[in-house]
Amino acid sequence: MDLETGVNQNRVKKESWKTILILAYQSLGVVYGDLSTSPLYVYKSTFAEDITHSESNEEIYGVLSFVFWTLTLVPLLKYVFIVLKADDNGEGGTFALYSLLCRHAKVNSLPSCQLADEDLSSYKKDNIISPAPTTFGATLKSTLERHRVLQRFLLILALIGACMVIGDGILTPALSVFSAVSGIELAIGKEHHKYVEVPLTCVILIALFALQHYGTHRVGFLFAPVVIIWLMCISAIGVYNIIKWDRHVYRALSPYYMYKFLKKTQREGWMSLGGILLCITGSEAMFADLGHFSQLSIQIAFTFMVYPSLILAYMGQAAYLSQHHVIESESYGIGFYVSVPEILRLPVLVIAILAAVVGSQAIITGTFSIIKQCSSLGCFPRVKIVNTSSKIHGQIYIPEINWTLMLLCLAVTIGFRDTKRMGNASGLAVITVMLVTTCLMSLVIVLCWRKSVLLALCFVIFFGTIEALYFSASLIKFLEGAWVPIVMAFAFMIVMCIWHYGSLKKYEFDVQNKVSVEWLLGLGPSLGIVRVRGIGLIHTELVSGIPAIFSHFVTNLPAFHQVLVFLCVKSVPVPHVKHEERFLVGHIGPREYRIYRCIVRYGYRDAHKDDSEFENDLVCSIAEFIRTGKMGLNVNGEDLRKDFEDLTVVGTPSTHLSGVQLCEDEDVSAELVGTSERKEILSPRVTKPKKRVRFVIPESPKIDRGAQEELRELMEAREAGIAYILGHSYVRAKQGSSLFKKIAINFGYDFLRRNSRPPTYTLSVPHASTLEVGMVYNV
Repeated sequence: MDLETGVNQNRVKKESWKTILILAYQSLGVVYGDLSTSPLYVYKSTFAEDITHSESNEEIYGVLSFVFWTLTLVPLLKYVFIVLKADDNGEGGTFALYSLLCRHAKVNSLPSCQLADEDLSSYKKDNIISPAPTTFGATLKSTLERHRVLQRFLLILALIGACMVIGDGILTPALSVFSAVSGIELAIGKEHHKYVEVPLTCVILIALFALQHYGTHRVGFLFAPVVIIWLMCISAIGVYNIIKWDRHVYRALSPYYMYKFLKKTQREGWMSLGGILLCITGSEAMFADLGHFSQLSIQIAFTFMVYPSLILAYMGQAAYLSQHHVIESESYGIGFYVSVPEILRLPVLVIAILAAVVGSQAIITGTFSIIKQCSSLGCFPRVKIVNTSSKIHGQIYIPEINWTLMLLCLAVTIGFRDTKRMGNASGLAVITVMLVTTCLMSLVIVLCWRKSVLLALCFVIFFGTIEALYFSASLIKFLEGAWVPIVMAFAFMIVMCIWHYGSLKKYEFDVQNKVSVEWLLGLGPSLGIVRVRGIGLIHTELVSGIPAIFSHFVTNLPAFHQVLVFLCVKSVPVPHVKHEERFLVGHIGPREYRIYRCIVRYGYRDAHKDDSEFENDLVCSIAEFIRTGKMGLNVNGEDLRKDFEDLTVVGTPSTHLSGVQLCEDEDVSAELVGTSERKEILSPRVTKPKKRVRFVIPESPKIDRGAQEELRELMEAREAGIAYILGHSYVRAKQGSSLFKKIAINFGYDFLRRNSRPPTYTLSVPHASTLEVGMVYNV
């Protein structure tokens, strides 16, 4: 069965305060693990090299003031009170913003979009209304729709954000775990810690990635208590340090201390902002994980628990450091653990490592999610996606990505071996994602919310200026670690662009070389060949017309199945598609041809079925279409007499319990029982002990004899079995193509295609029932 969708969950979540508070409690373990562990490394990274801690305390007070206002303006003001409102049917993240813009400005990068997709309830939920023709929003909308260059720029902007999230998924576990483990130096001495820190960090990281395939639901109940204990621990230590060392440290919250800090330190102070930036790492998770919780629960958890705890922790560290200008452990320097009372350092070290693991788990899960979204939108090679929980939406595991992340994470840990360079790398990845969110959000304000362009400009100027300041401070550290996320993002961007370009060219070739429906109908009901028992399921990416592989197949083989289904599994630019709207089913040609088209639609956050239930759902949906006899809407907007096909929206069997249901019986001699309300159409040709297939259909309304015969044939074909006919494409750049195109298609796309999952992997196609038809695509 499909996993629960976040759309329906969010409606339930908003019913009571009890539910909201429970969600707020759960969000602490999933959303805020990364953000809550930032006190481990912020001061240490800030004072690593650029500035020094002087007797005047202007540096430490200035850094505290920057931390306070950065936490207040970016996570609290920008994300909690503004960005969280830009959800896409309850979902958040970079691709949620891009999806909103795609629907409002029609700049969708998916080539297989249809008019029928706009009738989806989640598509229309936004109440999309075109802005008045005289407004700036209308001008911006028409400009985006006219210029392909701007559409590609918008897609690349979203992909840059996605690539940096993946980079953050590599850097954050290394930084968090290494920073937590670094406290061991104060426990065992500086002579031995260097032999323990890196190996212990690597062991923890290997264990963390090795356990990913079990899913977080098995230990997820521990996440929130760990983070809560950690937040209470750092806030209590903060209050202790404030009372004992500097009760007037609150004065440093004044913006005046930022001015004094920059005036004294000047260029070095500006460069140190790259360390201060780390105090907001993990803020994007509030928006990215919105689909798992509700907006109000995330707001409550941050405003009343996370935010005050972090402020107290940073104030406590500053209070301690204001009275300690010479640190006993010079090699450790200014860091979190020096401000922890010595008697508590060991238990705090254990809690810190657990909190770092929880924070790392959250960003790893987020990386899996963003890659799934990219793959659904045709911007990433197909990968194996394992749903680790049958009840909790969004918990997935991608083996190929998991081991890639682990190797890169270990390489960063072993290569850098210090928090300074790890912090420089992580900071650049974090601030780049925030800049992308700010740019996309300004477009959402104008195009989706239909607000004044002045409001959008104020938003992008205010927050963009803050983030650009931090971005410049991070970028200046290019040679000191900041090159890592750039190189990683560039590599992933090349993969995404080549895959998207190759997939687009392949689809265009399919469209240009598809066979007309008139050709198929001209063959007659038998298609000019022998029709044998069974269902032939022809997988295609086309939403109309006949794929070239079919004509190639029928010209080389003398027989085909009695029921033909042209199946297209596609993604639409919405997070979820309701079960009631999952299938589009229609006839191709007259009823007696027994040829159907079925389009299965998934949102970019939906879980595809990965078992044999998909076959039963597909057959039941076709049977329900036959029973109802509806004449659907021509989804291509063309004359039906010319296109010969019209499609009807049909839900999964679970959504039409009063409709056709499919049953399989082991006992062939059992008596068949009917009721006064329902009757059964059975296959009379059962000659050997095997599963018997039957349709249970409602008694009312009556169906005509032609539909009954069609249902009987479909049932017999299902009983005989399903054969999958798949196209095996060899994509090559055609003669005369540019050198760039030849490299991208012949080498890049071909390599990715050969090393990625097949298009029908999510259908769990049995090898014994598969027939591949090879074709060369000269694009």
